[in-house]
Amino acid sequence: MGIVPPDILNSVVPMLPTDYLDFTHTVHRALFADGEPVWSALSRIGSYLQAELKPAILGDVSPKATVGEQVFIDEGAVVEANAVIKGPAWIGRGSHVRSGAYIRENVIVGEKCVLGNSCEFKNCVLFDNCEVPHFNYVGDAILGYKAHLGAGVILSNVKLDRLEVVVVHEGQRISTGLRKFSAIIGDHAEIGCNSVVNPGTLVGRNTIIYPLSSVNGVIPANSFVKLRQTQEIVQRR
Repeated sequence: MGIVPPDILNSVVPMLPTDYLDFTHTVHRALFADGEPVWSALSRIGSYLQAELKPAILGDVSPKATVGEQVFIDEGAVVEANAVIKGPAWIGRGSHVRSGAYIRENVIVGEKCVLGNSCEFKNCVLFDNCEVPHFNYVGDAILGYKAHLGAGVILSNVKLDRLEVVVVHEGQRISTGLRKFSAIIGDHAEIGCNSVVNPGTLVGRNTIIYPLSSVNGVIPANSFVKLRQTQEIVQRR
């Protein structure tokens, strides 16, 4: 099965930015190019921040937090003690970076987001009102408006063979040109606790993924991804 260039499939596979993201809930629309696959923005985050970032601390930052030089923290944002923001990073108005959060390079956070304890972020974009609150990894990903990750959700960004990430949809393997790309999580999507979202996954708007799931490929909007397990209770002897 060969790899298909994304421009051939744009008309039949939901992969454009507007298929997943509401651009009224970000000030970073310039990252996304019309007509290109949504994941193309990931390769532009670094250059975008280099051009647009004006370092400043306007929010409430604990003296016990570690904040690098290339960081913008907007008004009303809170950064708790023991959080680390290496930068380049942009933290939007009213967002909350909790104790123990680790924000690495090239991270863009919208307004009123939650970045929780023991969560790691790198090369990613969070639209407004995202919640990533407990023990999560978000690398090389885009999270839409009001997307929510349950505790322990991992957005896996590298294949085990370290080769190019492809998006698999109905038997087609769609080229991304990226070696690191975890997921696009659409607006209002909910990912249940301790799930793994594998490299090259596109999760549609308003979709709910049950806890403990392992998912990949293109998951349509307004869907449930259900995991059914058999539970047996026996008497202890």
